[in-house]
Amino acid sequence: MKKQKNTFGKVLMILLIIFFYAPILYMIIFSFNDGKSLTSFTGFSLRWYRHMLESRDMMEALYTTFSVALLATAISTVVGTIASIGLSKSKKIIRETMNQVNNLPMMNPEIVTAIGFMLLFITFRIEKGYTTMLLAHIAFCIPYVMLSVMPKVRSLDPNLADAAMDLGATPFQALTKVIVPQITPGIVSGALIAFTMSVDDFIISYFVTGQGVKNLSIVVYTMSKRVNPSINAISTLVVAIITLGLLAINLLPLAFNKYQEKGKSTKALVAVPTAAFAVIIIGIFVLRGGVGDSALPYEGQTLRVYNTGEYTGENLIQDFEELTGAKVVMDLFESNEQMYIKLANQESYDVVIPSDYMIQRMINEGLLQKLDQSELDCFELLVEDVKDLAYDPGNEYSVPYFWGMVGIVYDKTKVSEEDLEAEGFNIFLDERYKGDIYLYDSERDSFMMALKALGYSMNTESEEELNAAYEWLVQCVETMKPEIVTDEIIDNMAQGRKAMGLVYSGDAAYIMSENENMGFYLPQSGTNLWCDAMVIPANAENVELAHAFMNYVSSYEGAYDNSSYVGYTSPNQEVMAELSGEGGDYEGINAYIPRTDNENDEVFEFNGQTRKIISNLWSKVKIAASNVSN
Repeated sequence: MKKQKNTFGKVLMILLIIFFYAPILYMIIFSFNDGKSLTSFTGFSLRWYRHMLESRDMMEALYTTFSVALLATAISTVVGTIASIGLSKSKKIIRETMNQVNNLPMMNPEIVTAIGFMLLFITFRIEKGYTTMLLAHIAFCIPYVMLSVMPKVRSLDPNLADAAMDLGATPFQALTKVIVPQITPGIVSGALIAFTMSVDDFIISYFVTGQGVKNLSIVVYTMSKRVNPSINAISTLVVAIITLGLLAINLLPLAFNKYQEKGKSTKALVAVPTAAFAVIIIGIFVLRGGVGDSALPYEGQTLRVYNTGEYTGENLIQDFEELTGAKVVMDLFESNEQMYIKLANQESYDVVIPSDYMIQRMINEGLLQKLDQSELDCFELLVEDVKDLAYDPGNEYSVPYFWGMVGIVYDKTKVSEEDLEAEGFNIFLDERYKGDIYLYDSERDSFMMALKALGYSMNTESEEELNAAYEWLVQCVETMKPEIVTDEIIDNMAQGRKAMGLVYSGDAAYIMSENENMGFYLPQSGTNLWCDAMVIPANAENVELAHAFMNYVSSYEGAYDNSSYVGYTSPNQEVMAELSGEGGDYEGINAYIPRTDNENDEVFEFNGQTRKIISNLWSKVKIAASNVSN
């Protein structure tokens, strides 16, 4: 019986190890994948490591992560240790009160702590960036250090320090040579926890950073919004660094003991790993840096750009900086609404890249300034179909950045084009595909699909029509059991995991380039013709440089880098023709070229009241979907 229990215990332990480490092993293997897919291994390659090393954003994030973690660990360990020793000599009521205060940040949800820090920095008008991130990390690491050190301090003889001073030691010597050696295990444990918490943190860092300062968790989060295998490479590098650190922590004490037993000096054991780590940090610092040319026109100037994640060519920013001598600081937003809140609260950016309907809203509310047309030479390069759209007549406020449509990506081995032509968006109610479809988790696009399926305008203000669209979507989720997703649809459809899904045309272009069995269809009932564009906020500080950035992004070089990397359609006529033409990245892929000859296609218009109704109804649709899945 005992033998059976031991066998069961060993099997359970092995299964737990597999459960915890299999995903890490999977990530490491796919960091060497030649293809872009995160799920299909197509061959061995180091291309994503090369891309990682060439990416200034990732190198800066790596530097920020470990420099903040090391500084926060050092400072919080010193402060936490001293505070723990001090509390041990305090009155009981003070000690117990401080213990409860110390436990509060650890018990609080991280989001509460993050918002608290953000409001604190805003209240005292502290500009968010590296310093605020470091201060926040120090603050939330200190309680963990104290939690580790306090039990060790309490276990000491309370008369130990007095005895040391009676024997001639100064108070400082009593602290450093008597007290600290006795509590070293607790200090080391607290320091390791602090370092781990700092490296791992995302939520607090996300709320307290600014000026383009990002740690690895923020970068990985923004990269995960679209297919980017560099995530695996940078994550594997972090795993390697942490593994080396753990090996050093565990092996160095053994080496110390052996050297001391043999009477040898242990200085080399400290010097070698310290020097190696210093070289790594310096190397990361060098890789993230750049050398300016004093003859360049905008040398020493800074351009603040606000864009959504994974929406910029891999060399666009670096090439613009080399061309102008300016430094570009790019912050990232998750949604147009998040971006709007920041601009409405007067946060300053020089260039922002929102969607059409949000541009219309910001124009109406006076949050944008008109462009100086004499400073722009890019409009003649752009496709006529993407200029002078309803959200900004005459392009007085905006320069197109990307454009496209929303349509149906489908597996040609499962869905026929004849059925798509016959049913349009109503194919999402065809029970032949029950459980085999994706809906996109976007209230605007989902209601657009439902409204177009019913023959209505997607800009309708009729509550009756909106309720009809709501009923259509409820019928869809209740009878078809779709999977409601966001950008994970890209890789999933590239692997042919469902029959069809609602996607943006740029994502469909990538899916089709990865899987020849995939097609893209735009229903004749109409769909959304969208455009994301560059605008200059009313409170921008570097307007001249903002115009220069718009010109460069719209030029052949900037537009080609943007579109070939991101996959969305470029408004630059030459780039669009080249990428979709013979030998281009998207040759023969109809999703890359937006449709411009269907009178039922529309551009979203902003209507605050309608948006509230749609938002409330979409929440009910998702509740209905959740009830079905449960």
